[in-house]
Amino acid sequence: MRRRDVLLGAAALAGCSSVSMSAPPGFTSARPLVIAHRGASGERPEHTMAAYRRAIDLGCDFIEPDLVMTKDGHFVCRHENELSGTTDVAERREFRDRRVVKVIDGEETLGWFSEDFTLEEIRTLRTRERIPDLRPANSQYDFQEPIPTFQEVFELARDESARTRRIIGLYPELKHPTHFRTRGLSMPDAMGRFLREHNLDHAAAPVFVQCFEEQALRALRIQGVRTRLVFLMSADGGPYDQTAARRARSYREYVEADLAPLSEFADALGLEKTLVIPRDANGASAAPTDLVARATAARLPVHVWTLRAENAFLPAELRRGDAAAPDHLRQHGDLAAEVLAFARLGVEGVFTDHPGAARRALGGASP
Repeated sequence: MRRRDVLLGAAALAGCSSVSMSAPPGFTSARPLVIAHRGASGERPEHTMAAYRRAIDLGCDFIEPDLVMTKDGHFVCRHENELSGTTDVAERREFRDRRVVKVIDGEETLGWFSEDFTLEEIRTLRTRERIPDLRPANSQYDFQEPIPTFQEVFELARDESARTRRIIGLYPELKHPTHFRTRGLSMPDAMGRFLREHNLDHAAAPVFVQCFEEQALRALRIQGVRTRLVFLMSADGGPYDQTAARRARSYREYVEADLAPLSEFADALGLEKTLVIPRDANGASAAPTDLVARATAARLPVHVWTLRAENAFLPAELRRGDAAAPDHLRQHGDLAAEVLAFARLGVEGVFTDHPGAARRALGGASP
C-alpha cells in the first residue's frame, strides 16, 4: 500500500483531509502491524474504553473491537453476545428474567444475550475482567465502565489519530453473523452502512473488517464494500455459516487447499498461531508450516492471533519461572521471542493482548 493512500485513510478517521501523520507499517513494512486484541486486554478488562486507550498509549497500530448487536440493531463491543462472562448482568435483579438457553453456532449456552437488550438497557451494565485467575490485577478496574459502542470506539480512534498525529486504525470483528441473521439483524448490512457513513468504505481506509464466516465477508463484497476484509481461521472447527447451509468445511480444509480462491472475499487471512507454528505433544513449538509462504504467494497477507505474555498461552520453551509455583501460569514468559518468531516467518500483523511488549520486541518505542 502506498504511503499516500494510508495517510488519506488516516485523514478519514480524523475527519480532516489535511491531517498529516506518520503512517503505520503497511503490507510491505519491515515489521508487522501491532493489533491490540480487545484493546490492551493484558492490562485492562477487555473491550473497555480503558483497554483501547491504554493500547493507544502503548503505541499499537490498530485497536480490535469484537462486535455483537443489540435488540435495536446497534453494534456494541463484546467478545461474545453472552454477557455474564464480562459484565454484572447476573447480579442485576431487573434483568433476571432475561436468562435463557440459546444455541449459538451449534452449542447450547445459558446466559444473557446482547440481542435481548436494547442499547439503552445494555449501557446500564458494567464491565469486568473475563479471566481474573490469570489477570488478577485487571480486577481492580471491574464495574467501572459501561459496554462501549462501536461508534464510541470509532470516535476514540479518530480523535486520538488527530491528537497524536499518527494513524490509529480499527480492526472490528463481526461475531456470530449467522446467529444474528436468524434474529433479523444483518451484521454485514449494518457494517456496510457504518463504513459508508464514516467515509471508510475504500481500500485506503485504516480499517480491516474480520469474520470467521465466509458468507458475511461475501455479503460485504456483494454490497460493494471496498474496505479490506480478513477471513479468520482457527486450528479446529469450521465456519458456522457453512455448517448451517449443510456445506460443512473445516478451516483445515481451507488452508490445505489452494488459497488463491479466498481472494474472492478476503484481502488477508487471520490465522490462529498454531496453524503457522504448531505445537508438539509436550506443548513446545514444532517446525513452522508453509502456510505463510503459500498465503503470501496468493497475495493474502497473514495476521496471526493471539500472542499473550502469560505462561498459560506460550509454547513450553518460552515459559519462564518456577513451574511448581502456584501462580506459574499467570507469570509472564518470553513473549518477545514469540513475536519475533512470527515476524521472521513473514506475517504482516500480530494480534496481541500486550501491544506495548509486542511493539518493543519489534523495535518500536511507545509514542
